Amino acid sequence: MPKTLTLKDALAAILDSSDEDERRVSEPDGFSSDEDEDYDHRRDPVEDGWRLRGFTATRAQCNTGSLTCACHQVTTSPYIAVIITSPASQEVPYPPASTSTPTYTATIITNPASQEVPYPPASTSTPTYTATIISNPASQEVPFQPARTPGPQLSSTSTYTPLDLFKLFFPVQIIQTLCQNTNKQAAKQMAQGKKYKWLDVNIGEFYKYIGLLLYMAMVKLDSIADYWRQNHFFSFPLPVQIMPRDRYRALSWNLHLSDPEEDVQNDKKKGTADHDKLFRLKPLMNTIKNACKSFYHPHRDVAVDERMVASKAKTGMTQYMKAKPIKWGFKLFVLADSRNGYTVDFSVYTGKSDIPSGHGLSYDVVMSLVQPGYLGTGYHIYMDNFYSSPKLFRALHEQKFAACGTYRENRKDCPRTTNNALTKKSERGSIRWIRDGPLIYVKWMDTREVSVCSTLHTAHSGNAVQRRVKQQDGSWTKISIPCPTPVMAYNEHMGGVDHSDQLIQYYSAQHKTMRWYRHLFYHFLDIATTNSYILHKELCLAQQTTPMTHRAFMEELTAELCGKPLHTAPVPVPAGHVPVPISVHAADSSTKATTGRSRCEHCQSQGQRKDTPWKCRECGVALCMQLDRNCFAAWHDS
Repeated sequence: MPKTLTLKDALAAILDSSDEDERRVSEPDGFSSDEDEDYDHRRDPVEDGWRLRGFTATRAQCNTGSLTCACHQVTTSPYIAVIITSPASQEVPYPPASTSTPTYTATIITNPASQEVPYPPASTSTPTYTATIISNPASQEVPFQPARTPGPQLSSTSTYTPLDLFKLFFPVQIIQTLCQNTNKQAAKQMAQGKKYKWLDVNIGEFYKYIGLLLYMAMVKLDSIADYWRQNHFFSFPLPVQIMPRDRYRALSWNLHLSDPEEDVQNDKKKGTADHDKLFRLKPLMNTIKNACKSFYHPHRDVAVDERMVASKAKTGMTQYMKAKPIKWGFKLFVLADSRNGYTVDFSVYTGKSDIPSGHGLSYDVVMSLVQPGYLGTGYHIYMDNFYSSPKLFRALHEQKFAACGTYRENRKDCPRTTNNALTKKSERGSIRWIRDGPLIYVKWMDTREVSVCSTLHTAHSGNAVQRRVKQQDGSWTKISIPCPTPVMAYNEHMGGVDHSDQLIQYYSAQHKTMRWYRHLFYHFLDIATTNSYILHKELCLAQQTTPMTHRAFMEELTAELCGKPLHTAPVPVPAGHVPVPISVHAADSSTKATTGRSRCEHCQSQGQRKDTPWKCRECGVALCMQLDRNCFAAWHDS
């Protein structure tokens, strides 16, 4: 039968037990140290009851004047659950400023046979356990209310070619600007003594130049000159048909995104707060960023992560990251849709800011990429431990965003208690957690310890993962171990930026260049082509049609940019049936027409007798070849 304890009785029980038990076992806030517990039945504090080591305790209800706790006693384990109702936990500050009426939940720790803490104490026959109160674990999830319907912001009934989708990101207006700035740069170079021919580039030629860049992304060769190699077994006919090699080189040398005259004015401001390090990228970069957000709205799950653009240019913006596959280059912070890898927004890292905001780089990056006015509310944002912090998660929660990510224990405001920490002896699948208002900190032991913080998940929902373990006889087998809900969600949705990087690397237009800003021009081109392909797939999904493969999409886009048909008519192979002279050697030139004449087989079949000096090389049959009579064609057609 449930037993009800008044507040007075509970306090008396604590005082009595303190005299008898000097080795009372205490457990950490919100965590369980039992490695052998049935995790499939463990529940988060927000649920109505836990199945915990020997008995089940229901949620404690705070009544006026007393606190009641209903415990189902177990005959084999006569343990007493004592409820302490002080909300002011030393490890978890309470109450949160935003909560006026907190809800308390008792986390019951009841395992007498813990492997980490020996039990029972030798001097105590009837131990007493303490339940620690964790503040407001029942955080309510914000409903998903996007500013626009997620998906492409295009007509679902219209048909878009790959070129139509690409021009959303590289419209005619920005191409015209690039042509003007490139022509100014070429004129500047010519005035400085550069000796090469130059004709002003126009919009049509610039699109063909982009088409050649994509062609080189599809067909990889060692050097640019190899694409224009002639009279060779490995010659390629397309590049020379689009533009001469020297013209392509001249365009690449003079490619410029910003106005060269304005560059001079900006360079004079170096060392001051007015200097813009990204000035040479701004015209195209702003166009690409606006297009990424205008023509697509992300789904609920999005990810924030870094992306490296390979470059060893000597600039103050070039970064070295030893843990990345691309170690040297420009670092971009990217917001991507976890569902398909669409690049929603990005920013280029320019180094330490001269005027720090006071919240840290990771905080500023996420808050700049996640805009409620553009996205809406209720989005789930996933990030790694570079960005995760209690300050950021609380700020996102206030803006009605949910967040989940791995975290570093040395981050400010993260719990640092060792009572609930995992140890090297903790079994695989062990779970610990602490809740602090809307934040829940979860630790999980896999092959190593994993720490995840979340504002939208419960600690554990009964999920499990499969792992391969080696048996004593040397064989391998699969086992099922419990896995926290935040870890499952993080593994599922964190790969949005990685998926985007993977799609970009398949057909990247990157190649060597002498100017740092051209590396980023090629990357903007990669973003445009990859996002165009994702739009194509999403539109086909809405229209219930089969989308093209990534390669087929890129091939058609390249052909359209170059102004060439994708499928060309096959070149006819010379046939063996060709007319040749019957006699090639004549004693006199005057007898060439009569020497070796034979009777025409086709004329003979028609009842006529005609002689001819021609025969079929393949058949060896004499056939007429006259202006008014072509027996050679008539014979082979029949």
